[in-house]
Amino acid sequence: MRKKITVVGAGQVGTTVAQLIAFRNLADVVLIDIVEGVPQGKALDLQQSGCLQVFDSLITGTNDYKDTADSDIVVITAGVPRKPGQDRADLLKTNANIVKNVTEEVMKHSKNPILIVVSNPLDAMVYLAKEVSGLPRERVMGMAGVLDSARFRTFVALELNCSMVDVDAMVLGGHGDSMVPMPRYTTVSGISITNLMDRDQIERLVERTRKGGAEIVGLLKNGSAFLAPGASVAKMVEAIVQDKKRILPCTAYLNGEYNWKGIFFGVPVELGFNGINKIIELDLTPEEKEALDTSAKDVKTTIEEVDAFLGKSV
Repeated sequence: MRKKITVVGAGQVGTTVAQLIAFRNLADVVLIDIVEGVPQGKALDLQQSGCLQVFDSLITGTNDYKDTADSDIVVITAGVPRKPGQDRADLLKTNANIVKNVTEEVMKHSKNPILIVVSNPLDAMVYLAKEVSGLPRERVMGMAGVLDSARFRTFVALELNCSMVDVDAMVLGGHGDSMVPMPRYTTVSGISITNLMDRDQIERLVERTRKGGAEIVGLLKNGSAFLAPGASVAKMVEAIVQDKKRILPCTAYLNGEYNWKGIFFGVPVELGFNGINKIIELDLTPEEKEALDTSAKDVKTTIEEVDAFLGKSV
């Protein structure tokens, strides 16, 4: 039986996610948004591309969460996008209300979906979705590591003038300025970039990766990245729907892994049919561990703000 995937938010990221899921024939798609006509129009436009892109997925546009009933996966992209110069944490209060309402509506109509959160600030919003949904930790995750790693992979390939396909990268930590790109675990055809670049080159690419989202926001002036984020979600969805057991960096709930508990954090995980099959703990140098702990402390601060928003004692 064909899977059913709901994408909440018919903006640029949500539309890209729906498009790529359909193009890959992964599932039927429900595109939902609060603006009347927008999800319906985009869904119809996408459906009409089916005979050209050769897919049979059914695309539904709606403003009613009843149409999302019995979804296998729900991708939450709803929220206010980041503005130039705006820190992700500034978005928390506004987007917390949106994500809370979305999650409540989703759970009214789907008993046990897998949630993939894209809304920013990512680490805080995926934590909020888990708290509101009551779902087990393996079924709630955030899209961040796949995107951040894709940016690092891109910058490495451009620097070395090599095929992007040959580059694998690993970025851990929170989805923000304190993220931790991992040069030792970033390779070109199995060769660590620490053997291919000097320290100054690597540091420059690491810093550009950390500022990758802000760089695009600054260039666009009005809006934020959507093509690479959409492709990142589609990669996660594909791994789950097809039970690929892909090892991908995702935002997962830590319960002692990396010596942290009670936070969502970017770590390598195995993704399959039931969501996160396992979290993989990497051997870290003292310097890498210090950077990861710094990022975790930043994430912990935003999660405490979510707890306060939910009325929980901190």
